[in-house]
Amino acid sequence: MRKMLCCSVASRSAVSGRGLAAAMVLLLATLLPAAPEAQVREDQPGVYVVQQGDTLWDIARVFLDEPWRWPDLWRVNPEIENPHLIYPGDVVRLRWIDGEPGLVLERGEPSRTMRAVPGDVTRLQPRIRYEPLVSAIPSINLEAVGPFLSSNRVVRPRQLENAPYVVQGDSGRLLTGAGDRMYVRGRDLGEVGDAYSVVRRATNLIDPDSGELLGLEAEEIGAARTISLAGDIATMTVTSSREDIRIGDRILPMEARALDPTFFPSAPTNTVSGRILKVLGGVSQVGSLSVVVLNIGQREGLEVGNVLSIHQQGALVRDRERNEQIRLPSEEAGLLMVFRVFERVAYGIVLEARRPLAVLDEVRNP
Repeated sequence: MRKMLCCSVASRSAVSGRGLAAAMVLLLATLLPAAPEAQVREDQPGVYVVQQGDTLWDIARVFLDEPWRWPDLWRVNPEIENPHLIYPGDVVRLRWIDGEPGLVLERGEPSRTMRAVPGDVTRLQPRIRYEPLVSAIPSINLEAVGPFLSSNRVVRPRQLENAPYVVQGDSGRLLTGAGDRMYVRGRDLGEVGDAYSVVRRATNLIDPDSGELLGLEAEEIGAARTISLAGDIATMTVTSSREDIRIGDRILPMEARALDPTFFPSAPTNTVSGRILKVLGGVSQVGSLSVVVLNIGQREGLEVGNVLSIHQQGALVRDRERNEQIRLPSEEAGLLMVFRVFERVAYGIVLEARRPLAVLDEVRNP
């Protein structure tokens, strides 16, 4: 498939006077290793009608051995601008085009328009609906990741230490909630009307191998807005709170983060290797739809949508022949997708867990 594409590119470039560049592309294609192709399941049904509550991952699992490879199989439909916007009632079909598998999307409940034909005969013609009235299905289960897109962030230690802090609540209160006033002290308090997040230091994220402090996990517990300024002290009103705000809680600029339901899975462009640092959500076990923190991030080349294979850490056993303790090799046990990336850490959601998983299990390229 790769060679056919490059030959096509070479042909068009020769016509336009760029034959040399096309020849270089063709040469590179023969030298570089080909990316693994998505494998179609033997028991795939050939056609699937999208149901309410489905995700793209669910649909891809019907057709593919590795559902995260679904973007490789979508065939462009000229009647549909974005094939990743799928709605309940749409039909997904598996077709073979030039010997290669492809997933083709057909809009459900097609509208009919009037088309004039010779002889003053009016014939109804089916056409694709451009604007479905229901919401598109998400790539993954947003209920699992939604809270961690909006309520947590990872910051540098000094960023939190130097941030403005709550001095006390109105009328000497030690605890403050939504609708209350509070007093905040610090530098760079901005202007009246500015909005802020109220955060609380949650966890030091430390690399289990190197001991490096990767960042501080700050839990967002509320939001506030400045109503007056007097030197380095601001009077703020608490616009929302998930729990009581305490003296010493920090104030950080509010992040503008829209909840985008579209995550396009992909393999990392770099070779990456890391570990699961912790499980979010107040649980200790790692399973399907668990949200985990990884000890790798932007500096390792991770991007939102990257898929990683989870390898269960090998057990420690004693070699009785040599009287020493050894660790057995790790085994592939699951799959996760990265949905939020910071400089040195990332958040991921476990999409498959074929074995019991745990903190310190390894993550690698799929």
